[in-house]
Amino acid sequence: MKNSKKLLNNNINFFENSIANNVANYNFNENSNRVIKTFSINFGPQHPAAHGVLRLIVELNGEIVKFVNPNIGLLHRGTEKLLEYKTYLQGLPYFDRLDYVSMMAQEHVFSMAIEKLTKTTIPRRAQIIRVIFLELTRLLNHLMAVTTHAMDVGALTPFLWAFEEREKIMEFYERVSGARMHAAYIRPGGISMDIPNGLINDIYIFLNQFVSRIDEIEEFLTNNRIWKQRLSGIGIMTIQNAYSFGFTGVQLRGSGQNWDLRKTNPYEIYKEIKFKVPVGKRGDCFDRYLVRIEEMRQSSIIIETALKLLDKGPIKSYGQIVIPPTRKEIISSMDSLIEHFKYFVDGFKVEKGYTYMFAEAPKGEFGVFLVADGSGIPFRCKIRAPGFFHLQGLDFMSYNLLLADLVAIIGTLDIVFGEVDR
Repeated sequence: MKNSKKLLNNNINFFENSIANNVANYNFNENSNRVIKTFSINFGPQHPAAHGVLRLIVELNGEIVKFVNPNIGLLHRGTEKLLEYKTYLQGLPYFDRLDYVSMMAQEHVFSMAIEKLTKTTIPRRAQIIRVIFLELTRLLNHLMAVTTHAMDVGALTPFLWAFEEREKIMEFYERVSGARMHAAYIRPGGISMDIPNGLINDIYIFLNQFVSRIDEIEEFLTNNRIWKQRLSGIGIMTIQNAYSFGFTGVQLRGSGQNWDLRKTNPYEIYKEIKFKVPVGKRGDCFDRYLVRIEEMRQSSIIIETALKLLDKGPIKSYGQIVIPPTRKEIISSMDSLIEHFKYFVDGFKVEKGYTYMFAEAPKGEFGVFLVADGSGIPFRCKIRAPGFFHLQGLDFMSYNLLLADLVAIIGTLDIVFGEVDR
């Protein structure tokens, strides 16, 4: 026992003397040649807060972020090149797999681009159903964005609440298309099939209780001291800087710019629907959170208005080039049978031309530049993904902030790598 105490005292004395010697030998002169170097770390791609396969090479001075280099491409699948080898209809499901959190918003823009090139008019009923599901898709996206952001910061409960609501919306997806996620429901010329009996009533029931779910999420987060401290004044982006980086959607509106393509360049029936566009003031993470919360409330109003406008009518532009012959026509006409076969094998022919079509997707302006050469296959398709532009601003937004703040900024950007890497 005495020996062990003696040994312990000797060790303590040894370490105290070592520390004293090191301090004595250390030169505290500011003019000395000693240089404190920054160090680089990998953040992701396996990190839970990386929101997919994001790899960041972060240069740190202690815990202060000095430089962020996003290393993308880990989910690159060559979507734009693949579209050059598929018919227009075969290319449609690839868009569901870009931003796989807001699926119908992607296929909608591709369909609109084809409709513009072929000068196809859409039946009113199909337009209304499109708007209903586009706004349900916005709810899907924002529920995921807000609550995974909260989970990154440390609040797990809202994430569990939101996924219960997302399951209900995915059930609506499944009932109209047969698929929970990759619906391929919005097609050139309309929609693939009409909505089933009882779905309208179920969407009404969902909307009535959904607003109280938003209230619960707000009650948990909006005035939460930790949440506000982690987000307020973090990741500030002024309007001019947002323009410079090509920000759109929530990222631009959070900086104070009232810009929503549903208002400025209305498509489908948005011109007939009254809704407000929420706008931030300071351009920080907290403002962007508030904008997403209010957008969910406004989307609920849009869906309810669209349900009231819904009336009977066709759901496809029958008789136009983008729509195949009906079953009735196939049975009674050999020409229709041949046309149906060629439609699905060779695809419908699109006259030479090019167009750029865009829409207010949940993450921002999603655009498709489509070039047709007169065949049944696109000559070129360039996709403008909003997340790609938002990721550019990550280094600027996180400069001289803490590493923990970088996590909060990644969450507020709402990036999905299906569309970033394409």
